[in-house]
Amino acid sequence: MIDVEELRSAPIAVLGGGAVGKTCGADCALAGQEVRICDLDPFFESSLGTVERTGITIGQKLPGTQTKYGFARYGRAEFAKVTNSVAEAVKGAKLIVVGIPSIAHEVFFSALIPCLEDGQIIHIIPDNYGTLKLRKMMREAGCTKKVIVGGWSSAPYGTRVDTEGGIMNAHVSLVYRAITLRGAALPMTDQEDFLESSKALGCFDAITQGDGVVSGETVLDIGFSNVNPVIHVPGTLLGVSTMENFNTVLHMNKHDYSIYSHSFCPSIAEVQYRFYNEEIALANAIGVGIQPFDKEVFYQRTSVLGQEYMGEGCDVPFDEEWEVGYGTGPFTIQNRYVTEDVPVGCHVYHELGKKFGVPTPIIDSMIVLGGVMNKTDYFESGLKLEDLGIGHMDKEALLAYLNEGVYTE
Repeated sequence: MIDVEELRSAPIAVLGGGAVGKTCGADCALAGQEVRICDLDPFFESSLGTVERTGITIGQKLPGTQTKYGFARYGRAEFAKVTNSVAEAVKGAKLIVVGIPSIAHEVFFSALIPCLEDGQIIHIIPDNYGTLKLRKMMREAGCTKKVIVGGWSSAPYGTRVDTEGGIMNAHVSLVYRAITLRGAALPMTDQEDFLESSKALGCFDAITQGDGVVSGETVLDIGFSNVNPVIHVPGTLLGVSTMENFNTVLHMNKHDYSIYSHSFCPSIAEVQYRFYNEEIALANAIGVGIQPFDKEVFYQRTSVLGQEYMGEGCDVPFDEEWEVGYGTGPFTIQNRYVTEDVPVGCHVYHELGKKFGVPTPIIDSMIVLGGVMNKTDYFESGLKLEDLGIGHMDKEALLAYLNEGVYTE
């Protein structure tokens, strides 16, 4: 069993200079932990170039950060190290937080693997199949370091980096703090230590002091339980006319737009619920879990996200305005709500459906529409099972790998 207090007093490395990386790093620092934060060139200068001087300030997004139990931690965080070197960030660190988009997984993992040390615990937030990618790349690199690798279905916050004139400033704004998250290790033999180690992360304090973490049934469960594809993709694609007309014929400030506040409606909710049921069918066919949601949760403005920060019973009817969501976007179809959640989340579901004989017509339609709108063939460019090292496996071999770490070539 790991020693949480020992971990909590050890250095933490945070990889990623976007909203999740900055907020996780600043939150851990405000909790009194030694944090090294890293982004890679050519992004370092724009994302973290001034942070050594300015720190990062965590504040509330108006009308206020939402969280059921009232956990609050705000202020200016200072970092022990701000660097563009993964090696500098992770040397001697016991916990490594990977808070980057999935498109950046390979370049970060390539830099991380040669620097890994026995005993380190890696938290990928959100996972987005990063656990599978990292383990695959470790095998290919011949890395045999004894590390724990796990991922989470979502981030501990709804958070945005504040910008002015397209330039990031030193402030992040919290929309909400999660009170529970679902996580899993690869393999599941590391699950107990992985989940326990989250108590040593300051960025998980609202969860540790809230309803706590939930044990997913393998990292594929975590992929199915990621609420982003089922919420973001139908909401963005089917609500695109509202988004693109928001500051023209609708005469609104485009930066006030939110799919939750202005796009979600009963008809889109019906698509989201059907999408979710295709995910359930996939999970059942493979023999893994998925986060359970009642049908009625989809038919209100916060959709399935509301339970992450307010618990069961969170319900904002469609006939009410939801000011909390104002300004959360997206503001263009070329946004991660499509450019990440379609080729990663949706396409992996499509690939698993083909492999295990589960029809996914709703999910497939989202891949088609997202591709047309972005002039991209996401069936061609999307994440493949081979990219995760599992394309050749039957059900038995896959479950043996996910659960026991037994990898069959």
